[in-house]
Amino acid sequence: MLPSNTYNMLHCFCGLVYLSALLAFATLTGAQSESLLQLDPQRVVVRYGDSVEVNCSTSVLHKGMGWEASQGGVSMTRNQSLITWRVSELTEWDIKPVCYINLIDSNQSLVHLPVTIYKTPDSVFISTVNHRGPMTEGQQYELQCDVHNVAPVQNLTVKWYKGQTLLNQTTFTDTIKTPVNKTVTLLIGPDRADDGAQYWCEAELDLGAEGPQRHPTNSSKPFNVEVYYKPKHSSSTETIIQDDKVMLDCTVKANPASTYTWDHLKEKSSSPVLKSSALSPGNYTCTATNTLGRDSKVFIVKSKYTDRTTFWAIVLTGVVVAVALIAAYLIFKFRFSKNSVI
Repeated sequence: MLPSNTYNMLHCFCGLVYLSALLAFATLTGAQSESLLQLDPQRVVVRYGDSVEVNCSTSVLHKGMGWEASQGGVSMTRNQSLITWRVSELTEWDIKPVCYINLIDSNQSLVHLPVTIYKTPDSVFISTVNHRGPMTEGQQYELQCDVHNVAPVQNLTVKWYKGQTLLNQTTFTDTIKTPVNKTVTLLIGPDRADDGAQYWCEAELDLGAEGPQRHPTNSSKPFNVEVYYKPKHSSSTETIIQDDKVMLDCTVKANPASTYTWDHLKEKSSSPVLKSSALSPGNYTCTATNTLGRDSKVFIVKSKYTDRTTFWAIVLTGVVVAVALIAAYLIFKFRFSKNSVI
């Protein structure tokens, strides 16, 4: 009788040999099935409710071959080398067709047909989360994209756009095959440049090489963003030379629109534009105001006659200095010549 340790080691060894034999047999059977049965095409991508057709062929003698499937199954037939799985309206989401062959030696070989059934969304809708009406510059908001009744979700990509610019995209790892609803959000911080911008989202199905190469897409309607922002001038001061054709223009972009007030005017004015010729030289402050804030700009009005007087004063000063220098030079030269004669 063998010792217990030796017996246990022998038992483990026999078990390992048995498992190895099973794995080798399974590998051989799979490889044999692939060589005995050929599918054309080898995998299919089908829109839900559309037709599908796949051939299964063999080149070996057999007792019979057929298709097993929850839709379009084909009973075992003899004396044929090709049979076709055909469904006019595919509606089984988790269908797993199998082509099989019964060999002369009573063994059976089979091959599975991978099937992907897809459905484009019923609708794609964009909205804001917990907000209605205009947005305010400097604050953050959340946009939401709802995709309804799409499959398979693992092939879905939801993309966000502002105008024609891609902002973000989301993919999914769910393996469920039946249609689902998906919601994706996007955080935005709009500024004044976004006033009037259009945001939209798009659901795209990428179904691989066997699927449509122009990927099926569904887009939401554009969402127009209105942004409120306070007035802000491009510069705080501006110098104006008084003239009939020159204006003091305080107009500035703002939403809501600004109202305007002027300081240092003899009469009040709410207009953003004034004629410089109607004003005396001096400083004039314009303030643009809306519900979000205000911004001021100073216009320095100078007389064109003052500028001409200054110009001629400078010219005259230059002439006087030049004459003085010439006179000094002549006096110096005269004295130097006189000293040389003596």
